[in-house]
Amino acid sequence: MGRVIAASLLVGVVFLLPSVTQSTNLAAAGPQARRDPERKATGPAAIRADELTESGRLAFIRSAQVWMPTDIPNMNLREGPRGAGQFQPNELVICDYVDEPRHGTSPKFSCVLAGGDIVKVRYGANNGEVPGSVLATRLLWALGFAADRVYPVRVKCHGCSADPWNSRGHADQINDFEPAVIERKPAGHEMSQDKKRPGWAWTELDLVDEEQGGAPQAHRDALKLLAVLMQHTDSRSQQQRLLCLPGGLTSSGQCEKPFLMLHDVGKTFGHANIFNRMGPGSVNFDAWARTPVWSNRTGCVGHLSKSFTGTLGSPHISEAGRQFLAQLLRQLTDQQIYDLFEIAGVAQRTVRVTGGRLSPSVEDWVAAFKSKRDQIATRRCAG
Repeated sequence: MGRVIAASLLVGVVFLLPSVTQSTNLAAAGPQARRDPERKATGPAAIRADELTESGRLAFIRSAQVWMPTDIPNMNLREGPRGAGQFQPNELVICDYVDEPRHGTSPKFSCVLAGGDIVKVRYGANNGEVPGSVLATRLLWALGFAADRVYPVRVKCHGCSADPWNSRGHADQINDFEPAVIERKPAGHEMSQDKKRPGWAWTELDLVDEEQGGAPQAHRDALKLLAVLMQHTDSRSQQQRLLCLPGGLTSSGQCEKPFLMLHDVGKTFGHANIFNRMGPGSVNFDAWARTPVWSNRTGCVGHLSKSFTGTLGSPHISEAGRQFLAQLLRQLTDQQIYDLFEIAGVAQRTVRVTGGRLSPSVEDWVAAFKSKRDQIATRRCAG
């Protein structure tokens, strides 16, 4: 089979490779504007040429990669990933409200840009997933692991209520949202699969087979250890995706460049908890700084509490995985680490602690990050 992953294909089905439309003029647009092809409805009877069968899904995972090389010291963590649909840091984005079904548990809404591109906006000063999604996705991206692209912006929404998450529907208002982020998909194509088996579970990383072209254990363990560092609490299967890297999808719907990516990582940089609660789990400095990387004084079991719906908890890390992540992390410069926490807006986030509230500075977050990096660098694992 090699690196080609089998996918079910029905004769006569036409497959359209999705693309992200980049908006250059962010003026207001009417609510009937054209949808982004990624969001285009295909109808209940439509069948995609890239739908994975159960055996195709298993083959995809077995031969998938989880890491790709990046020029870490030169990654711009302030501006983030470049590409179609990117936004500048804190750019003003003007859009029209789009009424779509609610998904998830954190405040968000959809709106359409001038060119017809429908985007998802997370918002709210008390929404920890706003800074958390910036922190996690940019750290993953800089180190060579795949995640969504998330851009911190200011949003002026025509037709939005002051709180579109709780007051849905078109409103005869114009409201501003800051802080806010817009989420974009990474380059490549997300493979479709049975809704009963969405994404991939962290336990399925053990199915990846290096002899079939899959990622080596060092890369997989490094990803697990990075999840521990970030305290990634919501690790259910829906939060991961099967991604075909750019240029890897054939006309028959087969993928020659399979990759396992993380999709929703906003509940990070706090303390992983059984119910994935946002308070302790999303950008909570006190909880994150006090949580060690390792469960014990010796050995290499990551300190990560498994949530009720999660698929990752207390992972055992190999020495090869520890060394691999340590060498990636040590390439980050002090300026990059500062830029990461500054652009995410951590200085504007306060949390309740015993006796009052805590408003840590960017420098506090940087120091906590370096402490965790040192914990990884100085540990030695068996084998």
